[in-house]
Parts: sequence; structure tokens; C-alpha cells
Amino acid sequence: MPPADFDGLLRALTPEHRTALLLVSLEGFSMHEAALVLGIDERLARERYAAAQSSIDSQAITDVLIVEDEPIVALDLDRLIRNMGHRVAGVASTRLEARVLCDQARPGLVLADIRLADGLNGLALARDIVADLDVPVIFMTACPEPLLTGEGDEPAFLVSKPYQDGAVRAVIGQALMFHQAAMVRPALH
Repeated sequence: MPPADFDGLLRALTPEHRTALLLVSLEGFSMHEAALVLGIDERLARERYAAAQSSIDSQAITDVLIVEDEPIVALDLDRLIRNMGHRVAGVASTRLEARVLCDQARPGLVLADIRLADGLNGLALARDIVADLDVPVIFMTACPEPLLTGEGDEPAFLVSKPYQDGAVRAVIGQALMFHQAAMVRPALH
């Protein structure tokens, strides 16, 4: 369910704010470098970044399923998700475990590794999940290049490992925001 002030959240995340956030959080630019790219002073870049992060942090809280076969990475993602205010619906390392947890917990977001412990592919798992649940899936992988070929389906949300907390936070916020926008859009027409 979208937050009560969903339109306000979308307006708060202007293209300028979103660009500052993505340059710093996802692309790894320093605040000084982002300001240069944006053609603004560093103080304004910092304000835009802070406003975007604040808007993302105010997104609706949801249950997150973590599908990760490396225990240390799974623990770190669990910590990050909880620090963002979300609930962890469970942690799975195989496709079967993930399917069972999805059926039980009905998460609002899935973070999925591409290579699972059972040797299966996280992309196939995502297709299974999305067929049953209307939920965004964020892929996490150390090898994103094979996924970004321009041929066939490509993930809408992707985080490269090793990841930065800020990058994961930004992608989670974007995934939830765009998913909520898609849910609201038909009602607006």
C-alpha cells in the first residue's frame, strides 16, 4: 500500500535530487566530484543528496526477503535492512528456501544474489517470485556484466558486489518508489 503522502514523496525527489543521490551512492563519486558533474557548488550538491536520502528513508516500511548464500553478506544485508527500518522476512540461500519463505512471509521486496547455493540462477527465482507476488526484486552480484548485454530481459535493479551501504539504500528506495508509483498510476487515470 502506498504511503498516505505518496505524491508528496515523488515531488520531493526531483530529478536534481535523484541525480545527486545516484552520482554519490551508486556511481561512487565524491560530493565534490558530483558537484562538478552537476555544475553546482558542493554545498548545494550536499543539500540535494541529503534531501533525496531523506525522501528515500521516509518510504513505506516493508518486509524484505534476502536471498544470499554467503553468510557474512547475508548478515550484513540483514543489518542494513533493519537499520533502514524495514523488517527482514527471512534469509534463504537456495531457490527452494526462497520460494518457501516467499509463500510464508509474502515480502514487499526481494534482494537476490544471482548465484545461489544450490547452483541455480537468481534470475529464474525472480521470475518465479514475480509470477506469484507483485514485488520488486533487486539483484546483487559480483559479476554484473553478463546480465547487461542489451539482449533479452535485464534486471531493472542491480547492485554490484562488493557494495556500499549507500548504494543498497539508494536502490532499495528507488525500487520501492517506482513500484509504488506503478501501483498508484492506474488509479490516477
